[in-house]
Amino acid sequence: MDSSNVSDYGFPLCNVSCFRGGQSCSFGQHLPCLVLDVKDNSNTSSLIMGQDRGKYDFYIGLALAISSSIFIGGSFILKKKGLLRLAKKGSMRAGQGGHAYLKEWLWWAGLLSMGAGEAANFAAYAFAPATLVTPLGALSVLVSAVLSSYFLTERLNLHGKLGCLLSILGSTTMVIHAPKEEEIASLEDMAKKLVDPGFFVFATLVVIVALIFIFVVSPRHGQTNILVYITICSVIGALSVSCVKGLGIAIKEAIAGKNVFKNPLAWILLLGLVGCVSTQINYLNKALDIFNTSLVTPIYYVFFTTSVLTCSAILFKEWEHMGAGDVIGTLSGFLTIIVGIFLLHAFKDVSVSLATLAVSIRREDHAAPAANGTASHSNYELLHSESTEDLDRGLPYDSVSRRNGALTSSLDV
Repeated sequence: MDSSNVSDYGFPLCNVSCFRGGQSCSFGQHLPCLVLDVKDNSNTSSLIMGQDRGKYDFYIGLALAISSSIFIGGSFILKKKGLLRLAKKGSMRAGQGGHAYLKEWLWWAGLLSMGAGEAANFAAYAFAPATLVTPLGALSVLVSAVLSSYFLTERLNLHGKLGCLLSILGSTTMVIHAPKEEEIASLEDMAKKLVDPGFFVFATLVVIVALIFIFVVSPRHGQTNILVYITICSVIGALSVSCVKGLGIAIKEAIAGKNVFKNPLAWILLLGLVGCVSTQINYLNKALDIFNTSLVTPIYYVFFTTSVLTCSAILFKEWEHMGAGDVIGTLSGFLTIIVGIFLLHAFKDVSVSLATLAVSIRREDHAAPAANGTASHSNYELLHSESTEDLDRGLPYDSVSRRNGALTSSLDV
């Protein structure tokens, strides 16, 4: 800068002008002036407002995801109560081809509750990251298990209670560490993400794997291997969640007054969602029809959620804004939910409680292992058999009988 245009204090010199009576005038003097960048301040304020709006959207999505789990979990109880009422009346059951449940108001209440839950879950994807919404779907299983123990007199054993506790802890951990930023705000942004090379390769691999499992693996091993049908549902489910996310954004734009119906991407996402969901329902029903529900449910949750998290990381790049601690916390919460769901389903038919656990501990204390390493129950059989070895030690017969009786009564507590 020219030294003649700089004051003694280092400020640039500028001409001072004024406007008076509609005419401009100049003082003809060079005075020191300070240049302020007002544009940067406006950008900073808009950035802060955007971050605040992102936080609000995150908590709105979180509330919708939790309410979705409550509605869906409660819908199973309402439907089950309606079907049980019909069974008491002697009506033909649904499993036998009957449709008397259409006249039961409890069944309709359950259907409406499930519809409200699915709508809330659909809307949650428009506000919160898929990394948060999808794993929280496990809460519907927890709600169903807790409510069934109260309203359907189904016993929730010790494993189930521990599973519920772990599911709550895991969900809380994921909420704390889940990404708060929303990467896609319009269909234009969604279109740019869909043509990204990374997602294009991922989607191509998903379609290839699904076709191989449908036409090659499924006819040969679908009836014997539980992973075949579940894998098809899971990999296709990752694409369906992406379609739901895009449609949720389209609905937000439509509410804001934008004409999204002329955008071909909205219709492509809708058709993709219909195709993906139809495929999921078909093969999930096959898995449930052939294999035990207590195995299908936790395995499907693990595979489906893993596929969605992978797709979310590639398409929405939600993990780029997360620190190492948040990544570890999110994965730890997810693994905790997996363990909780496994305990809740895999051992639901096992009668285990704190009382039976205490009895088992007392049994082990009473039956000490033998010196030669034989099992403790062998000692009980030896006493009960009235062996001659005990008689040679000078023990009378009735003394041996009393010992056996005392031991037997202690074991039967």
